[in-house]
Amino acid sequence: MAVIIEVKVVPSSGRIGCKLEGKRLKCFLKSAPEKGKANAELVRYLSKMSKIPERCISIVTGATSKLKRLKLETEKTFDDLCDDLKIERQITIF
Repeated sequence: MAVIIEVKVVPSSGRIGCKLEGKRLKCFLKSAPEKGKANAELVRYLSKMSKIPERCISIVTGATSKLKRLKLETEKTFDDLCDDLKIERQITIF
């Protein structure tokens, strides 16, 4: 099974981490967007935090863009990934 996630990348931000913006992850990276360094850092970070091997994470679209779509070969759900990344999801109560 695979999970497709949309990611907005903020390269050269001086920190590394992710937060949730709607249904899209916003990931802050230390690496500059040159020669694939930011993409490699993104894959390494997601792999480390989610315990998914790097070879199971691929950039489907947006390799040269700040908006990316990633495919993660895993049995985990999007909510599981958010838990792994320590992202709090806000609940709206009406």
